[in-house]
Amino acid sequence: MSSTCCSCFPVLVRRSRSRRKMQPDSSPTGRVETMEDAMRLERDRKGSWEVGTPLHSPARSWTSWASPVPGFKRHTSSNASDFDFELNIEEDVVASSTHLDTDRHHCFDAGGKARSKFEVEQLLASPGNLPPPMTAKNREDSIRSVMPTATHELLAKLPAKLLKERTEQAQLLRRKLAKGATVVFISAGLAGKRFAFQRAAELGIKCVIIEHPDSWSANLVVDGTVAKFIPVDMTQSSDAIFQQALQHIRALANDPQVGAADGIATFVELSVPLVSRLCEALGLPGHRPSCVDAARDKHCTRAAMAAAGLPTPRNSLIHKHSELVAAGQHVRFPAVLKPVSGAASLGVKKVCNMDELQKCYSEVVEELSTLVISSGALIKADPASTTGRRASESVNLTVLLEQYLDGTEVDIDVVMSDGDWVYAAVSDNGPTLEPYFNETWAVSPSLLPREEQVALKELAVGSVKALGFESGVFHVECKYTSTGPQLIEVNARMGGGQVHECNLQTWGVDLVEETLFAALGITAGPMVQRNPLSGVAYCYLNAKRSGQVASIDALAEIAKRDGVVWAKPLVAVGASAVGPQDGLPTWLADLVVKKPTARKALDFLFQLEAEEPVRVA
Repeated sequence: MSSTCCSCFPVLVRRSRSRRKMQPDSSPTGRVETMEDAMRLERDRKGSWEVGTPLHSPARSWTSWASPVPGFKRHTSSNASDFDFELNIEEDVVASSTHLDTDRHHCFDAGGKARSKFEVEQLLASPGNLPPPMTAKNREDSIRSVMPTATHELLAKLPAKLLKERTEQAQLLRRKLAKGATVVFISAGLAGKRFAFQRAAELGIKCVIIEHPDSWSANLVVDGTVAKFIPVDMTQSSDAIFQQALQHIRALANDPQVGAADGIATFVELSVPLVSRLCEALGLPGHRPSCVDAARDKHCTRAAMAAAGLPTPRNSLIHKHSELVAAGQHVRFPAVLKPVSGAASLGVKKVCNMDELQKCYSEVVEELSTLVISSGALIKADPASTTGRRASESVNLTVLLEQYLDGTEVDIDVVMSDGDWVYAAVSDNGPTLEPYFNETWAVSPSLLPREEQVALKELAVGSVKALGFESGVFHVECKYTSTGPQLIEVNARMGGGQVHECNLQTWGVDLVEETLFAALGITAGPMVQRNPLSGVAYCYLNAKRSGQVASIDALAEIAKRDGVVWAKPLVAVGASAVGPQDGLPTWLADLVVKKPTARKALDFLFQLEAEEPVRVA
């Protein structure tokens, strides 16, 4: 939330107390000045729900983790080779019905279950028919009209200096402030995101999930991980889901189990625009919708970068075929053609001359226009079927032609708080499979020269600020090119897939925890040590040829080897696989390994890849 908005809360606290009876409070009265007194603060309006069956959590030494943070000098290595990980990741069920998800394209959804229409809209036409962003005045009025959350009543008692400390005690205070808070999650994502809700439960947070009725996450209520599951028909339009979610969240204030929402969050990219608007409507901490919309529109992102004086590749919008020649002359070749609003590398292709541009433009537009929406799912049209409606009726077919960026691709995971960065970690990505830009491998920490890492971190943080963001967790994708660092895109949420585990095991920073703190308006300050704990490498195993999946048995054997964190199949035996010669390659398996250093981890990963553990015949 902006500093302007935060200044409203002390006034709101005083006003709200005058109109309702307070519960007995044994915590310090008024403002506190010391950490000791702060740790004795108690939350008002706790609600009756408590975490159910105790969840197993690996032992973690909070004081021994390392983090790339502002203000630290470079130090040489420490003994981190004996650090042990333990993972509790539930594998997603593999079935035969294709379904798009930006955390894992080419994934398979159990039983071909219906997916949200608003996800389709946000994938290809974000923000779709969601409400427009509020004006600054309306946003301010909205904040002033609502009762402050129990979390903000606690924060109002604290001096800011206590939460700006980078100590174990300060991190414990942040967790204490979060304990008992009610956080609403919009969309649960794939079952692999179970760990995020488990971590929230470990922190004592009352999780409320709003999802489609048949979501796997409904079972989290049964096992005591989340407090409440609210089914919403996610086959509706984005605006209809917004209105229903808004009603459900407001109704929580009358629920004795959970009480009023303290924050709203998501780990799903396509739900970020919806969450930002719900936060704005309810006066809760969160990204401004205008910032989210700019980040999700590639052309707007480039405009914001240019306005901030940051490096920006040549680019041109293309609305129709007649604009191709002018766009090609302006951008020049090689170039990349991509939908202006999109995710999961859908429709992204490299072009090397004008003939390729014209051919690929027709292919991209045809690819997008021949998709159909059937029962909420975005699928390829079946010529023999009459069901479903053309996705082109709902999606934006505008494309962006952009200067091709050479060099090394990296991810920078950024935590912002109160307008500045408090964490920024660089991980290297392997070369993408062109012309489709399929991801291959990644390694953490970065193996790039230190000066290049610094330049990339500066660009990532500058890009987040240029888009107007002030607090939160961001997954920023960049390249270090022959002319210096360049931005690919900013994702205003925690990275998916293996990103959380890599940051946790390499640097000791829990991005789930930091996401929750941001959603509650709690100042971030991740624990800081100087050295990486271990090297982590991972890959999505791309199909090298087209055919049928003949065997995945080797993955089970690989999973037992020392240093293998997990080896999970993403396809079933008998499934069709597409090789790069015939289209966007299929992801066959998800491999993650760890070794004492990043170089050793990456070499080990390459060794496993060479064995081709998923056989395609």
